[in-house]
Amino acid sequence: MSGPVKKAADIAFKASRTIDWDGMAKLLVSDEARKEFANLRRAFDDVNSQLQTKFSQEPEPIDWEYYRKGIGSRLVDMYKEAYESIEVPKFVDTVTPQYKPKFDALLVELKEAEEKSHKESERLEKEIVEVQELKKKISTMTADEYFEKHPELKKKFDDEIRNDYWGY
Repeated sequence: MSGPVKKAADIAFKASRTIDWDGMAKLLVSDEARKEFANLRRAFDDVNSQLQTKFSQEPEPIDWEYYRKGIGSRLVDMYKEAYESIEVPKFVDTVTPQYKPKFDALLVELKEAEEKSHKESERLEKEIVEVQELKKKISTMTADEYFEKHPELKKKFDDEIRNDYWGY
C-alpha cells in the first residue's frame, strides 16, 4: 500500500474506534435526524471498510518473465520500462489544514450553545414548576401573597396608583 493511502486508512480506522456513535445517537431528537444519522454512520462504515480492504492491499508484482516467453523480450522490455517510469503522484492533503480550524471553532461554539441550552432548559423547568404551583393556588391566593412573590409588580402598581395612571 502506498504511504498516503495507508495513512488515510489508518486514520479512518482509528477514527472509527474513537467515535461515540451511541452517545451521539442519544442526543438526536427527531426521527428525521435519527434517519440521517443512520445514513451517515452507514456511509462512514462503508468508506472505512473500503479503505481497510480495497486500498490497503499492495498490487501483485508483474511476472515479466512469463510475458517474455509468450510475447518476446523486446516488446515486454519496452512495456516494463514504460511501467517503471510511471510515477504515481503522492496525495497531499490541502483540505484538512484549511478546514480543521473552522471545524474546531464550530465544536467550541457547539459546546457553548449546548451549555446555554442546558441552562435555559433548567430555567424553563423551574418556571414551569412555579407556574404550576401558581395555577394550583390562584383561586385561594390573595393579592398580598402574590405581591410577596413578585415585588416588582407591587412597586409598578403602587407607582401607577401614586401617579394617578390607570392605564387609559
